[in-house]
Amino acid sequence: MAATINDIARTAGVSRTTVSRVLNDSGYVKEETREKILKAIQELNYTPSAIARSLSTNRTNTIGVIVPEINNPFFGEIIKGISQVADEHNLNIILFNTDDTRDKELKALKILKEQRIQGIIITPTYPEDKFNREYLNTLKSLNIPVVLMDGHVEYSNFSGVFIDHIKGAFDGTMALIEEGHSKIAIITGDMNSRPARDRLTGYKNALVLNHISVNKRYIFHGNYKHESAYRITKQILDMEDRPTAIFVMSNMMILGCMKAIYEENVNVPGDIAIMGFDKVDALNIVGMNISFINGPTIEMGRTGMELLIDNLYKKGGNKELKRITLLPKLVLKGSEKYIKNKCK
Repeated sequence: MAATINDIARTAGVSRTTVSRVLNDSGYVKEETREKILKAIQELNYTPSAIARSLSTNRTNTIGVIVPEINNPFFGEIIKGISQVADEHNLNIILFNTDDTRDKELKALKILKEQRIQGIIITPTYPEDKFNREYLNTLKSLNIPVVLMDGHVEYSNFSGVFIDHIKGAFDGTMALIEEGHSKIAIITGDMNSRPARDRLTGYKNALVLNHISVNKRYIFHGNYKHESAYRITKQILDMEDRPTAIFVMSNMMILGCMKAIYEENVNVPGDIAIMGFDKVDALNIVGMNISFINGPTIEMGRTGMELLIDNLYKKGGNKELKRITLLPKLVLKGSEKYIKNKCK
């Protein structure tokens, strides 16, 4: 039979309350008494019940993580960073995948509320241009720290970690321009999201700075899914006045883009240059060296978890609002090159 707190108290010759103080690290206990209790715990091979602890503290030793695409390597690396810091603080993680749907996200929030978790890290899926009272009220009613991960919730006041998407898109477009490209197509993400709008802004800023007209015919709106980029790339390759470069604004869309390019037997960068946003390890494995803007994903996860922990352990309940923006890096692998004899 498993040892109980009463067994520890009896073995150490102390009260149950004193044992509880040591187990929960709360209240003063003499060092000599603490040593007796720790020795008894070791002798009895006592394992505290997480369920019992949650009942007494009204909180589990768990945090919730909600992402829109668990199969996207971008979120996989963020989760890795979150997990690293959670392990350092002996915190458990409950992970939810929403498939980019509002209903699944609301369901995840309600389940986590029932689980009495300590805090949440979330990449919101709900479009920012559509206010939803139920969604916002659900988030606020949790009454626990919430940290946003590269996604905004309008009319809210939550801490968060974000990427400077304007700078990333600006740097990627500048790299193409410096190679000699002036006809640069862009495949955006879902324009309901701020990252997609910011990336389009960065692209336009680079063109304007270099006195290159913003050609609406070269602006294509995707939805972060590889199917949309596949279809759009086919359109681009069929254009009479075809651009010399394509800037694809997500790692999943770059897969669709490269599939279309492969099917059309188009050479990169010989026939058309390619720039991506966020890395795709799968392309490296098959020898497709595509230049990209690298978001600091693991660092984002670590930073978000550290923000959450700061609020969890902050005394007096005075939670500090922090918005941290991390800078992406340009990684050039040759696909951005301008080949002089390519089709005009």
